[in-house]
Amino acid sequence: MGKRFMRQHLGLVALITAALLGAGLAPAASGGVDRGRTGTDSGAVTEARSASGTATAPGNGIPRLTDARGRTLTLRGWNIEDKIHRGPEALSAITERHFADLRAHGFNFARLLVFWDDLEPRRGHYSEPYLRKIQRILDWAHEHGVHVVIDAHQDVFGPAFGHRGIPAWATRTDGLPFTPHPDDWFAEYFEPAVQRAFSHLYEDADLRRAQARMWRLLADRFGGHPAVFGYDLINEPMGELRADEDLASAARRIEATQLTPMYRRLAAAIRTQDRSNHLFIEPTPIVGEGVPTGLGRVPDERVVYAPHFYNTAMEAGADYDPADGWITAYENAVTAYPREHAVPVVVGEWGPLNNGLPNMRRFHDDALASFTRYSSGWAAYVWCYGGGYCALDRDGRLRTNKERTATPYAPAVAGTVRADTYDPARATYRLAYRSTRRPGTTVLSLPPSTTGWRIEVSARTAHLSARSVPPGQARQVRVWASDGTEVEVTVRPGSGRRG
Repeated sequence: MGKRFMRQHLGLVALITAALLGAGLAPAASGGVDRGRTGTDSGAVTEARSASGTATAPGNGIPRLTDARGRTLTLRGWNIEDKIHRGPEALSAITERHFADLRAHGFNFARLLVFWDDLEPRRGHYSEPYLRKIQRILDWAHEHGVHVVIDAHQDVFGPAFGHRGIPAWATRTDGLPFTPHPDDWFAEYFEPAVQRAFSHLYEDADLRRAQARMWRLLADRFGGHPAVFGYDLINEPMGELRADEDLASAARRIEATQLTPMYRRLAAAIRTQDRSNHLFIEPTPIVGEGVPTGLGRVPDERVVYAPHFYNTAMEAGADYDPADGWITAYENAVTAYPREHAVPVVVGEWGPLNNGLPNMRRFHDDALASFTRYSSGWAAYVWCYGGGYCALDRDGRLRTNKERTATPYAPAVAGTVRADTYDPARATYRLAYRSTRRPGTTVLSLPPSTTGWRIEVSARTAHLSARSVPPGQARQVRVWASDGTEVEVTVRPGSGRRG
């Protein structure tokens, strides 16, 4: 929601609070390494992109992503972007280092932001240099074993309002006013001109066709690339509120009557070029206030529900309050749609601005535990080098509390998952599963650690590719088990000794 810039969003807090109270809903919140390649699971990206089914997470009825061999998949990574450069310099801030460092910290996933205004600066004229730059970025991702979702990103609609996303030629405002809010940019979504522009995007036949053509082009150009896992059809979509309509009701109406038809149109357009990659669909950002989505079913076997996880108070600079129940309210709201429509969940964005506040260590641990309960993974915001939301400092070290995201996990499990937990206090990971009757390899991803790691497996017929990982190294450890074996793998801190 209110990310990317170090600005205050207190006006949005008041706006959303008033709107939700008016609807009878209480708000849930109070108040940017070495480049050496690391080891990867050979062929994992190619296998994942041809996934053809789902598994169910234990106890909650929400499907999990699976690959062509039936393995349960987990995606963990970060958003990668260049919002500063455009035109001939577009995407120039993204380098191979981003993907090398991502993998060196144990992550396997990137949500790549692309902008329609850069892709099609004039109606019907697509930028071949921009497409070549996307190709180069995807090649880097594949080289380092990172799955990529191509995200059609917009912030406050696009350049007509001083941001990025939908081209100026596709922006129609009917002459309605727009007033910039330099200290509260998310509030610009509620300006009349911006809201009307969304209505035209959803309703005007020629703009619908233009958006579909854009996606057909991307799917045709990149659908066969081995790094591509899927497409995020539009970032944080918004819409136009009606007179006397509260925000929660407006969000559900926009999702039901405008976003759902748009997603169906774009899905059909993409499927003319690409039958195998996943389609990520988002609700409005209002889901972050504990409001269940009004999205309807998108009839495609590879739909992924991709909500964002932002707390309004924390976006305005507040610390995390573990007692206010926000994560519980969010989880209750966000799990209703995937249960009803039997689709997996991948959280497309999350992460606080002020990650050094006293309770932010707890926030990261609580958020990660929540995601594990219902999702197939997440992409945090944002993999860059510096301050603000950046995951890394300028020397490539994970910043305060961002290191909490780099934990052991299982990118692929060859079987039915019984338990998948991480205890941050003991830095201990536990995976329990019943091995599949189809041949397959379970893969563990272990991030660099000052102590290294010790890996144990309970079943006699299960075997590990390694029982320890030295300090300071990211490794993938493989597990093989005979058919139908109950396997329990435990990863604990090592002795801290090398060799």
